[in-house]
Order: sequence, then C-alpha cells, then structure tokens
Amino acid sequence: MIQQPQFDAPRIFHDVAALAQRYCDIIDLSGSDWKHWLRDIANLLPRLQVAVVSVGGEGREVDPIGPIDLMDLDARFELFAHLRRLLADRDSYWLEFDYAGEGADAMTGSLADDLTDIYCELKQGLLLYELDPDDAIAVWSSGYERHWGRHLIDADRHLAMLGAQARLDR
Repeated sequence: MIQQPQFDAPRIFHDVAALAQRYCDIIDLSGSDWKHWLRDIANLLPRLQVAVVSVGGEGREVDPIGPIDLMDLDARFELFAHLRRLLADRDSYWLEFDYAGEGADAMTGSLADDLTDIYCELKQGLLLYELDPDDAIAVWSSGYERHWGRHLIDADRHLAMLGAQARLDR
C-alpha cells in the first residue's frame, strides 16, 4: 500500500514565508542591473505560485487587513515608479484583450504594476506571519485567488517573453 505524504503545515508555511521574504528582498534590492534581479524574480515566481497553491486556504477566510496596516499609498506608488523606471521599455505588455492596432500607447499590462501588487500582498502577509502563521497563509491564499495570482501569472508570462527576446537578441 502506498502511503500519502504527511502535510507538515509548519514546515510548508515556513517555506511559503521564506519564498515571500525572498521575493520582497529581491524587489527591495532591485537596482540598475535589471537582468540580474529580473532573472531572480522570473525563477522565483513559479516556485511561489506552487507553494501558495499547495497550502490552499482550506476554506478559511481572514480579513486581509486585520491588525496590519496596508502599505501606504505613497510608498506603494514610489515602489511602482521605481520599478517602472528600472524596467523602462520592458515594462508594458499586451494583454489578451488589447487591440494591437492601437499601438504601444494602448498596452495595458505593466510588469511594474504586477511586481508592486505582488510585493504589497506578500509584505502584508509577512507582517501577519510574525503574529499568526495560519492567518498569514489564509491571507496569502485568498489574496492569491482574488487578486495577486493574476498579477503573478501575467508577470511570469511577460518575463518568459522577455527571456525569449533576450535569447533571440544575442
């Protein structure tokens, strides 16, 4: 008889928190060497997605604000502007419903926006994780389902395209 692996919640929750911390650290340290930190983000996003999906929310709803204040809007905008400057012409991308005939000004996807939203959600969860790991996992899981998961998927797809372009440009 094949035994099912045991769900070791504390270890798995710790792994999710470690990936979230790594993501936030990369964004916090992002600098002019965009190829290096973007490659790190591109390698981390799929691992983060698998980790968050694997723990699931287990149906548990938690107020995403709770005792933690969300990142202030000025700081959030500063992070977005910083990332947008670093990404330059690598920031914008077409979403599936965009009309390519309208030109580059009509692009509605923004990697800087994706990375900023993911960062803010993960950072909020990290603050909560220090108080209650179970609540943090529930917040990350429900937030992933409702919002930042779409940003992660869009960012991952755009980063894959940038990687393919970089290989073609060599």
